[in-house]
Amino acid sequence: MTLDELFMQRTFELALNGVGSVSPNPAVGCVIVYDNKIIGEGWHKKYGHAHAEVNAVESVQDKSLLTKSTVYVNLEPCAHTGKTPPCADVLIRYGVKKIIISNVDTNPLVGGKGIQKLKDAGIEVVTGVLEKEGRALNKRFFTFVEKKRPYIILKWAQTKDGFIARKNFDSKWISNEHSRQLVHQWRSKEDAVLVGKTTVLKDNPSLTVRDWSGKNPVRIVIDRKLELPQTLNLFDHNQKTICYNLLKDEEQKNISFIRLEENNFISHLVDDLYKQEIQSIIIEGGSQTIKLFIDLGLWNEARIFTSMQTFKEGISAPEIKGETQLVQSVLGDELVWVSRKG
Repeated sequence: MTLDELFMQRTFELALNGVGSVSPNPAVGCVIVYDNKIIGEGWHKKYGHAHAEVNAVESVQDKSLLTKSTVYVNLEPCAHTGKTPPCADVLIRYGVKKIIISNVDTNPLVGGKGIQKLKDAGIEVVTGVLEKEGRALNKRFFTFVEKKRPYIILKWAQTKDGFIARKNFDSKWISNEHSRQLVHQWRSKEDAVLVGKTTVLKDNPSLTVRDWSGKNPVRIVIDRKLELPQTLNLFDHNQKTICYNLLKDEEQKNISFIRLEENNFISHLVDDLYKQEIQSIIIEGGSQTIKLFIDLGLWNEARIFTSMQTFKEGISAPEIKGETQLVQSVLGDELVWVSRKG
Protein backbone atom coordinates (compact mmCIF):
# COMPACT_ATOMS: atom_id res chain seq x y z
CA MET A 1 0.00 0.00 0.00
CA THR A 2 1.38 3.39 -0.99
CA LEU A 3 1.50 6.34 1.39
CA ASP A 4 -1.37 8.00 -0.51
CA GLU A 5 -3.47 4.84 -0.14
CA LEU A 6 -2.62 4.65 3.55
CA PHE A 7 -3.84 8.18 4.19
CA MET A 8 -6.92 7.58 2.03
CA GLN A 9 -7.69 4.46 4.06
CA ARG A 10 -7.70 6.69 7.12
CA THR A 11 -10.34 8.94 5.50
CA PHE A 12 -12.50 5.84 5.05
CA GLU A 13 -12.15 4.98 8.73
CA LEU A 14 -13.18 8.49 9.70
CA ALA A 15 -16.07 8.57 7.22
CA LEU A 16 -17.58 5.40 8.69
CA ASN A 17 -18.21 7.30 11.93
CA GLY A 18 -20.91 9.25 10.13
CA VAL A 19 -22.85 6.35 8.60
CA GLY A 20 -26.37 6.48 10.01
CA SER A 21 -26.17 10.17 10.92
CA VAL A 22 -25.43 12.10 7.72
CA SER A 23 -28.02 10.79 5.24
CA PRO A 24 -29.01 11.97 2.67
CA ASN A 25 -25.46 13.33 2.51
CA PRO A 26 -22.55 10.95 1.81
CA ALA A 27 -20.17 9.70 4.49
CA VAL A 28 -16.95 11.69 4.21
CA GLY A 29 -13.66 11.70 6.07
CA CYS A 30 -10.75 14.08 5.62
CA VAL A 31 -7.07 13.92 6.55
CA ILE A 32 -4.57 16.79 6.29
CA VAL A 33 -0.92 15.80 5.92
CA TYR A 34 2.24 17.91 6.25
CA ASP A 35 5.69 16.40 5.83
CA ASN A 36 4.13 12.88 5.72
CA LYS A 37 2.48 13.39 9.11
CA ILE A 38 -1.21 13.87 9.88
CA ILE A 39 -1.75 17.35 11.34
CA GLY A 40 -5.54 17.41 11.10
CA GLU A 41 -8.51 15.15 10.50
CA GLY A 42 -12.28 15.22 10.65
CA TRP A 43 -15.48 13.68 9.35
CA HIS A 44 -19.02 14.71 8.54
CA LYS A 45 -20.78 14.00 11.83
CA LYS A 46 -24.40 14.91 11.24
CA TYR A 47 -26.64 16.07 8.42
CA GLY A 48 -26.80 19.86 8.39
CA HIS A 49 -23.59 20.22 10.39
CA ALA A 50 -20.05 21.04 9.22
CA HIS A 51 -18.57 18.79 6.55
CA ALA A 52 -15.43 16.69 6.93
CA GLU A 53 -13.07 19.21 5.28
CA VAL A 54 -14.17 22.02 7.61
CA ASN A 55 -13.78 19.84 10.70
CA ALA A 56 -10.34 18.71 9.52
CA VAL A 57 -9.14 22.28 8.88
CA GLU A 58 -10.42 23.42 12.27
CA SER A 59 -8.47 20.61 13.96
CA VAL A 60 -5.14 21.89 12.59
CA GLN A 61 -3.38 23.82 15.34
CA ASP A 62 -0.92 25.73 13.11
CA LYS A 63 -3.04 26.99 10.20
CA SER A 64 0.08 28.41 8.49
CA LEU A 65 1.05 24.82 7.57
CA LEU A 66 -2.04 24.42 5.39
CA THR A 67 -0.38 26.15 2.43
CA LYS A 68 2.25 23.39 2.41
CA SER A 69 -0.12 20.51 3.16
CA THR A 70 -1.91 17.81 1.21
CA VAL A 71 -5.58 17.18 1.89
CA TYR A 72 -6.96 13.63 1.52
CA VAL A 73 -10.72 13.25 1.19
CA ASN A 74 -12.75 10.24 0.07
CA LEU A 75 -15.28 12.30 -1.92
CA GLU A 76 -14.93 15.40 -4.09
CA PRO A 77 -15.40 18.58 -2.01
CA CYS A 78 -18.73 20.26 -2.71
CA ALA A 79 -18.91 23.49 -4.69
CA HIS A 80 -22.51 24.46 -3.92
CA THR A 81 -24.23 25.97 -0.92
CA GLY A 82 -26.57 23.56 0.81
CA LYS A 83 -27.04 23.33 4.57
CA THR A 84 -23.42 24.52 4.84
CA PRO A 85 -21.08 26.65 2.67
CA PRO A 86 -19.04 24.98 -0.13
CA CYS A 87 -16.08 22.96 1.16
CA ALA A 88 -14.06 23.78 -1.95
CA ASP A 89 -14.20 27.45 -0.98
CA VAL A 90 -12.84 26.69 2.50
CA LEU A 91 -9.85 24.78 1.08
CA ILE A 92 -9.18 27.54 -1.45
CA ARG A 93 -9.34 30.20 1.25
CA TYR A 94 -6.65 28.45 3.27
CA GLY A 95 -4.54 27.90 0.14
CA VAL A 96 -3.87 24.20 0.56
CA LYS A 97 -1.16 22.86 -1.73
CA LYS A 98 -2.70 19.63 -3.03
CA ILE A 99 -5.89 17.60 -2.75
CA ILE A 100 -6.13 13.83 -3.25
CA ILE A 101 -9.62 12.41 -3.78
CA SER A 102 -10.95 8.86 -3.93
CA ASN A 103 -14.27 9.45 -5.73
CA VAL A 104 -15.72 12.12 -7.96
CA ASP A 105 -19.17 13.07 -6.66
CA THR A 106 -21.81 11.87 -9.15
CA ASN A 107 -24.48 14.09 -7.62
CA PRO A 108 -25.40 16.57 -10.42
CA LEU A 109 -25.12 19.41 -7.89
CA VAL A 110 -21.40 18.65 -7.57
CA GLY A 111 -20.35 16.40 -10.49
CA GLY A 112 -16.80 17.66 -11.01
CA LYS A 113 -17.58 21.29 -10.19
CA GLY A 114 -15.69 21.12 -6.90
CA ILE A 115 -12.62 19.68 -8.61
CA GLN A 116 -12.73 22.32 -11.34
CA LYS A 117 -13.07 25.09 -8.77
CA LEU A 118 -9.99 23.81 -6.92
CA LYS A 119 -7.97 23.53 -10.14
CA ASP A 120 -8.99 27.04 -11.19
CA ALA A 121 -7.61 28.26 -7.88
CA GLY A 122 -4.24 26.68 -8.71
CA ILE A 123 -4.54 23.70 -6.37
CA GLU A 124 -3.16 20.37 -7.62
CA VAL A 125 -5.91 17.73 -7.66
CA VAL A 126 -5.47 13.94 -7.90
CA THR A 127 -8.49 11.60 -8.17
CA GLY A 128 -9.13 7.85 -8.18
CA VAL A 129 -7.07 6.72 -5.18
CA LEU A 130 -8.76 3.54 -3.84
CA GLU A 131 -11.73 4.42 -6.04
CA LYS A 132 -13.45 1.03 -5.79
CA GLU A 133 -13.16 0.98 -2.00
CA GLY A 134 -14.49 4.54 -1.85
CA ARG A 135 -17.59 3.63 -3.83
CA ALA A 136 -18.18 0.63 -1.56
CA LEU A 137 -18.00 2.91 1.48
CA ASN A 138 -20.65 5.22 0.02
CA LYS A 139 -22.75 2.49 -1.60
CA ARG A 140 -25.92 4.02 -0.15
CA PHE A 141 -25.18 7.51 -1.51
CA PHE A 142 -24.10 6.38 -4.98
CA THR A 143 -27.13 4.10 -5.37
CA PHE A 144 -29.42 6.93 -4.29
CA VAL A 145 -28.04 9.57 -6.69
CA GLU A 146 -27.37 7.26 -9.65
CA LYS A 147 -30.34 4.85 -9.51
CA LYS A 148 -32.74 7.31 -7.91
CA ARG A 149 -33.81 4.84 -5.25
CA PRO A 150 -32.66 3.78 -1.78
CA TYR A 151 -29.94 1.22 -1.21
CA ILE A 152 -31.97 -1.89 -0.37
CA ILE A 153 -30.81 -4.55 2.10
CA LEU A 154 -32.77 -7.79 2.50
CA LYS A 155 -32.50 -9.54 5.85
CA TRP A 156 -33.98 -12.75 7.18
CA ALA A 157 -33.28 -15.64 9.50
CA GLN A 158 -33.91 -19.22 8.41
CA THR A 159 -33.65 -22.68 9.91
CA LYS A 160 -31.03 -25.19 8.85
CA ASP A 161 -33.69 -26.90 6.73
CA GLY A 162 -34.71 -23.67 4.98
CA PHE A 163 -37.79 -22.30 6.77
CA ILE A 164 -38.39 -18.71 7.83
CA ALA A 165 -41.32 -19.51 10.15
CA ARG A 166 -43.61 -22.32 11.26
CA LYS A 167 -46.94 -22.60 9.47
CA ASN A 168 -48.76 -21.28 12.55
CA PHE A 169 -46.13 -18.53 13.05
CA ASP A 170 -45.54 -19.55 16.69
CA SER A 171 -41.74 -19.37 16.31
CA LYS A 172 -40.85 -15.69 16.76
CA TRP A 173 -37.09 -16.19 17.12
CA ILE A 174 -34.98 -18.37 14.85
CA SER A 175 -31.61 -16.63 15.24
CA ASN A 176 -29.86 -16.23 18.60
CA GLU A 177 -29.86 -13.11 20.77
CA HIS A 178 -26.43 -11.99 19.52
CA SER A 179 -27.63 -12.13 15.93
CA ARG A 180 -30.68 -10.10 16.92
CA GLN A 181 -28.49 -7.49 18.60
CA LEU A 182 -26.43 -7.26 15.41
CA VAL A 183 -29.65 -6.52 13.50
CA HIS A 184 -30.36 -3.64 15.89
CA GLN A 185 -26.89 -2.27 15.14
CA TRP A 186 -27.67 -2.51 11.41
CA ARG A 187 -30.95 -0.63 11.89
CA SER A 188 -29.06 2.25 13.51
CA LYS A 189 -27.00 2.65 10.31
CA GLU A 190 -29.90 2.76 7.84
CA ASP A 191 -32.63 5.32 7.22
CA ALA A 192 -35.58 2.95 7.31
CA VAL A 193 -36.76 -0.59 8.00
CA LEU A 194 -39.69 -2.21 6.16
CA VAL A 195 -41.94 -5.18 6.89
CA GLY A 196 -45.14 -6.59 5.47
CA LYS A 197 -48.56 -6.83 7.08
CA THR A 198 -48.30 -10.50 8.12
CA THR A 199 -45.01 -9.95 9.96
CA VAL A 200 -46.55 -7.06 11.92
CA LEU A 201 -49.69 -9.04 12.71
CA LYS A 202 -47.86 -12.17 13.88
CA ASP A 203 -44.79 -10.64 15.60
CA ASN A 204 -45.99 -7.14 16.63
CA PRO A 205 -42.43 -5.76 16.20
CA SER A 206 -41.27 -2.34 17.42
CA LEU A 207 -38.51 -2.09 14.75
CA THR A 208 -36.33 0.05 17.01
CA VAL A 209 -32.67 -0.17 18.09
CA ARG A 210 -33.49 -0.88 21.74
CA ASP A 211 -30.63 -3.44 21.99
CA TRP A 212 -28.09 -0.98 20.56
CA SER A 213 -27.09 2.67 20.92
CA GLY A 214 -28.11 4.81 17.97
CA LYS A 215 -31.00 6.42 16.14
CA ASN A 216 -34.19 4.55 15.36
CA PRO A 217 -34.93 4.11 11.66
CA VAL A 218 -38.13 5.26 9.97
CA ARG A 219 -40.58 2.35 10.27
CA ILE A 220 -42.39 1.27 7.11
CA VAL A 221 -45.20 -1.23 6.74
CA ILE A 222 -47.12 -2.44 3.69
CA ASP A 223 -50.80 -2.80 4.60
CA ARG A 224 -52.69 -2.54 1.34
CA LYS A 225 -56.23 -2.73 2.77
CA LEU A 226 -55.43 -1.11 6.15
CA GLU A 227 -56.26 -4.24 8.12
CA LEU A 228 -53.72 -3.81 10.93
CA PRO A 229 -55.07 -2.78 14.37
CA GLN A 230 -53.84 0.64 15.46
CA THR A 231 -53.01 -0.82 18.88
CA LEU A 232 -49.87 -2.54 17.52
CA ASN A 233 -46.40 -1.30 18.44
CA LEU A 234 -45.77 0.23 15.00
CA PHE A 235 -48.58 2.71 15.61
CA ASP A 236 -47.39 3.94 19.03
CA HIS A 237 -46.53 7.39 17.55
CA ASN A 238 -43.06 7.25 19.15
CA GLN A 239 -41.14 7.08 15.86
CA LYS A 240 -41.81 8.24 12.32
CA THR A 241 -43.80 5.49 10.61
CA ILE A 242 -45.08 5.17 7.04
CA CYS A 243 -47.96 2.88 6.11
CA TYR A 244 -48.23 2.27 2.36
CA ASN A 245 -51.73 1.28 1.30
CA LEU A 246 -54.35 1.37 -1.47
CA LEU A 247 -57.04 3.36 0.36
CA LYS A 248 -56.03 6.70 1.87
CA ASP A 249 -53.56 9.52 2.36
CA GLU A 250 -53.58 10.77 5.92
CA GLU A 251 -51.17 12.38 8.38
CA GLN A 252 -51.24 11.62 12.08
CA LYS A 253 -48.67 12.37 14.77
CA ASN A 254 -45.49 10.64 13.46
CA ILE A 255 -47.56 8.37 11.17
CA SER A 256 -48.07 8.88 7.43
CA PHE A 257 -50.62 6.84 5.52
CA ILE A 258 -49.62 6.99 1.85
CA ARG A 259 -51.91 5.67 -0.86
CA LEU A 260 -50.31 4.05 -3.90
CA GLU A 261 -51.70 2.61 -7.11
CA GLU A 262 -52.15 -1.17 -7.10
CA ASN A 263 -50.35 -1.61 -10.43
CA ASN A 264 -46.58 -1.58 -9.84
CA PHE A 265 -47.21 -1.06 -6.12
CA ILE A 266 -43.64 -1.87 -5.01
CA SER A 267 -42.07 0.30 -7.72
CA HIS A 268 -44.28 3.22 -6.66
CA LEU A 269 -43.28 2.60 -3.05
CA VAL A 270 -39.57 2.73 -3.91
CA ASP A 271 -40.12 5.92 -5.94
CA ASP A 272 -41.85 7.53 -2.96
CA LEU A 273 -38.99 6.58 -0.63
CA TYR A 274 -36.62 8.35 -3.03
CA LYS A 275 -38.81 11.48 -2.96
CA GLN A 276 -38.67 11.39 0.83
CA GLU A 277 -34.85 11.23 0.70
CA ILE A 278 -34.70 7.84 2.36
CA GLN A 279 -31.27 6.74 1.20
CA SER A 280 -31.18 3.19 2.59
CA ILE A 281 -33.64 0.62 3.86
CA ILE A 282 -33.62 -2.86 5.39
CA ILE A 283 -36.43 -5.18 4.30
CA GLU A 284 -36.94 -7.50 7.29
CA GLY A 285 -39.85 -9.67 6.21
CA GLY A 286 -41.81 -11.62 5.76
CA SER A 287 -40.97 -14.13 3.09
CA GLN A 288 -43.54 -12.87 0.56
CA THR A 289 -42.57 -9.22 1.01
CA ILE A 290 -38.89 -10.03 0.51
CA LYS A 291 -39.79 -12.11 -2.56
CA LEU A 292 -41.56 -9.11 -4.13
CA PHE A 293 -38.33 -7.11 -4.03
CA ILE A 294 -36.23 -10.07 -5.25
CA ASP A 295 -38.56 -10.68 -8.20
CA LEU A 296 -38.31 -7.04 -9.27
CA GLY A 297 -34.53 -6.96 -8.86
CA LEU A 298 -34.96 -4.18 -6.31
CA TRP A 299 -32.19 -5.11 -3.90
CA ASN A 300 -28.48 -4.51 -3.43
CA GLU A 301 -27.47 -6.99 -0.77
CA ALA A 302 -28.93 -9.72 1.41
CA ARG A 303 -27.87 -10.70 4.93
CA ILE A 304 -29.06 -14.18 5.78
CA PHE A 305 -28.84 -15.87 9.18
CA THR A 306 -29.07 -19.66 9.30
CA SER A 307 -29.57 -21.25 12.71
CA MET A 308 -29.00 -24.82 13.81
CA GLN A 309 -32.76 -25.24 14.42
CA THR A 310 -34.87 -27.42 12.12
CA PHE A 311 -38.65 -27.14 11.60
CA LYS A 312 -39.17 -29.98 9.08
CA GLU A 313 -42.07 -27.96 7.63
CA GLY A 314 -43.23 -24.35 7.60
CA ILE A 315 -42.97 -21.14 5.55
CA SER A 316 -40.07 -21.48 3.12
CA ALA A 317 -37.29 -18.92 3.20
CA PRO A 318 -36.84 -16.74 0.09
CA GLU A 319 -34.59 -17.98 -2.68
CA ILE A 320 -31.96 -15.58 -3.90
CA LYS A 321 -29.15 -15.59 -6.45
CA GLY A 322 -26.13 -13.36 -6.07
CA GLU A 323 -22.47 -13.25 -5.20
CA THR A 324 -21.46 -14.42 -1.72
CA GLN A 325 -19.26 -11.72 -0.21
CA LEU A 326 -18.77 -13.00 3.32
CA VAL A 327 -19.63 -15.97 5.51
CA GLN A 328 -19.23 -15.61 9.26
CA SER A 329 -20.31 -17.25 12.49
CA VAL A 330 -22.38 -15.38 15.08
CA LEU A 331 -22.15 -17.64 18.12
CA GLY A 332 -23.57 -20.65 16.31
CA ASP A 333 -25.65 -18.89 13.68
CA GLU A 334 -24.17 -18.68 10.19
CA LEU A 335 -24.38 -15.23 8.60
CA VAL A 336 -24.00 -15.00 4.83
CA TRP A 337 -23.67 -11.65 3.02
CA VAL A 338 -24.80 -11.77 -0.61
CA SER A 339 -24.57 -8.94 -3.16
CA ARG A 340 -26.68 -8.58 -6.29
CA LYS A 341 -24.83 -8.98 -9.57
CA GLY A 342 -24.75 -5.85 -11.70
